[in-house]
Amino acid sequence: MATTSAKRRVKDSPRAATAVLSVLGYVLVLGTFAGLFPYPELERATVDLLSHAIAGVNTVALAAIVLGVLWIRRGEVRKHRAAMLTAFACILAFLALYLVKVGGGGEKAIAATGPVYYAYLAMLAIHIVLSVVAVPVVIHAVVLGLTHSPAELRSTAHARVGRWAAGAWGLSLALGIVTYLLLNHVYGVEEYMAALLPLVGPLAADRR
Repeated sequence: MATTSAKRRVKDSPRAATAVLSVLGYVLVLGTFAGLFPYPELERATVDLLSHAIAGVNTVALAAIVLGVLWIRRGEVRKHRAAMLTAFACILAFLALYLVKVGGGGEKAIAATGPVYYAYLAMLAIHIVLSVVAVPVVIHAVVLGLTHSPAELRSTAHARVGRWAAGAWGLSLALGIVTYLLLNHVYGVEEYMAALLPLVGPLAADRR
């Protein structure tokens, strides 16, 4: 069957599959920022709603990652698998919401000054960098997990890659949630900018 054959090809070449999926993700994000894809224009209220939805999805993803790590340490493989697939599904949901928000809405700047402002920028920068770097790591761990049995995974890099994936994406999610709270519920929004900021724009823009 075609499905079985495709799975076999991915199983035999997990790095190639990871590369293809990672490039696809990067193209979607960069293409959205560059204005290459059409998105419906969104009202401010809709953009705010998407921001809240993204924060909720990221919170569920972070909880799933934490549970997945705890369960695999206890040897509960099925629970670990379910938790990590839940986290990955949340990542995909985040990507969809994020692209719609950025492509059809706008960006925000935090109404804070001094040390808080610079701490916010530092957390936002780390959040963005980890989000970018973690993409192939997360995808590789998921590809290995979906194409190998638990016994087969012991002879792969799944455990090592999975630790890096959980750490990088977990920290990115945590920082994203903190900066969301600072921007939307603690200090508020100082400026609401037009959609599709240049890629070299200031990190003050909230990209969640």
